[in-house]
Amino acid sequence: MTTIPSLTQALRDFAAARDWAQFHSPKNLAAALSVEAAELLEHFQWLTEDQSRSLPAPQKAEVAVEAADVLLYLLQLCDKLDIDLLESARRKMLVNAEKYPVATARGSCQKYSAD
Repeated sequence: MTTIPSLTQALRDFAAARDWAQFHSPKNLAAALSVEAAELLEHFQWLTEDQSRSLPAPQKAEVAVEAADVLLYLLQLCDKLDIDLLESARRKMLVNAEKYPVATARGSCQKYSAD
């Protein structure tokens, strides 16, 4: 079974074997993450909502590759900054639950407003 720690270690090993750690500053990893996220978005750029929900298998496979790139760069960034990604996600979910209570947010795509 693949876990976040085992995947993070595999990324460290991969970079070390190639002497790439020297290039993996938080700034560079954040930039690479942004580029990969844009490549992911590119697959949906001109699709309708319905088309985006039912991608043909070849396009879905390409999206999976881009999603993996996003995940891998995000893991490397968090590793470099000593961020526990799962704990950060858990805390963010708690914040979102407070900002968007079911009673006021259900069925609405409106962004949170403190007003």
